[in-house]
Amino acid sequence: MSIFTPDLYLHRVTDLTPQRLAQHHIRGIILDVDNTLTHHGSQEVTQEILDWLALMKHHGLKLTIASNNYDKRIRPFAKKLGLDYIAMSCKPMTIAFTKACKRFQLPPGQVALVGDQVYTDILGGNLKGLFTVLVQPFELETGWLFRAKRKLEQCHLRHCRIEEQEKE
Repeated sequence: MSIFTPDLYLHRVTDLTPQRLAQHHIRGIILDVDNTLTHHGSQEVTQEILDWLALMKHHGLKLTIASNNYDKRIRPFAKKLGLDYIAMSCKPMTIAFTKACKRFQLPPGQVALVGDQVYTDILGGNLKGLFTVLVQPFELETGWLFRAKRKLEQCHLRHCRIEEQEKE
């Protein structure tokens, strides 16, 4: 397996079920924000995301946000969701993931990382030994750097198929 390959590839974060996480002995989840929980740069969150977060909490999963964005961007979003957060995570470096595992008091093998980018979220999560979940972004960014990264990501995802949502 390549360090750029996710353990699981889903349409949306809401397709991830507590049952699937339990199969992999996952007890904590580190979440990206932009294009994973909301649109890029947005402070809005859908009811579907709120319901999913409530479901995860109900099943006893520990949750935190780790974003490369600034505190000014992440703090109000995390507060709205009632989640702890780590801003300026410097993904793909694993410092924020180590910090999250310590907060959770869980080993990396019991923690999942959910994000929409291969070269930050998946790479960093795999380097730390987390269970990595790649989700499709809500929308593709328009900047040239993002477009170039998304094009390169396709090379690593050629053999990955998007898992269908599990039926409860």
